[in-house]
Amino acid sequence: MKKKILVQLLLIILILTMSGCKSKEEDTKDTGATAKKLQIGLSFDSFVIERWQRDRDVFVSTAQELGAEVNVQNANGDVKEQISQIEYLIDKKMDAIVVIAVDSEACSEVLQKAKDAGIVVIAYDRLVSNADVDLYISFDNEKVGHLMAETLVKEVPKGGNIITIFGSTTDNNVTLVEKGFNEVMEGADLNIVYSVNAKGWLAEEAFNAVNTALSENSEIDGVMCGNDNLASEAVRALSENRLAGKVVVTGQDADLVACQRIVEGTQTMTVYKPVDQLAKTAAEYAVKLATGEKIDVSETINDGSHEVPYVKLEPIAVNKDNIYKVIIEGGFQREEDVYLNVPKEE
Repeated sequence: MKKKILVQLLLIILILTMSGCKSKEEDTKDTGATAKKLQIGLSFDSFVIERWQRDRDVFVSTAQELGAEVNVQNANGDVKEQISQIEYLIDKKMDAIVVIAVDSEACSEVLQKAKDAGIVVIAYDRLVSNADVDLYISFDNEKVGHLMAETLVKEVPKGGNIITIFGSTTDNNVTLVEKGFNEVMEGADLNIVYSVNAKGWLAEEAFNAVNTALSENSEIDGVMCGNDNLASEAVRALSENRLAGKVVVTGQDADLVACQRIVEGTQTMTVYKPVDQLAKTAAEYAVKLATGEKIDVSETINDGSHEVPYVKLEPIAVNKDNIYKVIIEGGFQREEDVYLNVPKEE
């Protein structure tokens, strides 16, 4: 009888032990599955431009909703630092790397290294030359140039003098914007009396450009600024020369201060690019490509040596007439912020 009881006890202990081992094994498997989240590296040029912080927030939140983790790196405008950070993301074995390049040519080699390591590479907003990335997603930058030029042609009197302040020459988008701008300007009766590229997109370059141009020619009717950050300093220079509101000024990005200037009358237009849509779409494509899912992208763009799949979104010209509908009703900026300094016209 005692032997029988002993055998039964041993069987119970054995069953409990095996059950415990199985549970432990299942727990281990579950932990491993949970830990294996998709890893996406997001490499920024800098956060000097207001919109980049918005791009970051929308991209990260969308990727997280899709079950991915995002490692954000900020190069602060230093191309060597960005290359080092991308190498770090390669070493961390990211599933995808999304890059806003400081220099469209200098990042080619390190991104090729990422591709060789089996990592999906996406050029975000700025095309990287000769890198054969898996996807380029941006806006129609030639159209951005068209919209700026069309505003100047419409608002500046025939025979008027204009200044052009394009962005950094290391940014491939600048080449495209300039191409689109010049296509419209070729048939226009306007004189470009001063032109410069803002090195590193530094806003003070615009301040210096306007003052230099005015010292050479006091009759300035329009200023084309590559973005709203440059427009801020251009308007400051015009203000110091008592010309703010008298000169047509264009910009890009629909930054809050630019929207405020438009309703105040010191900036004529900005090009609104729905960055929320861009960032959300980029995050979705990053997850799809990293998991091996095919994407339906029919358009391509040449990066200098390869045809790269290209997702192209449409920019919108915003002025005093449509700013409420596009920017405020569209949810990009708040009414109380845009009309902070002036009452809204009814």
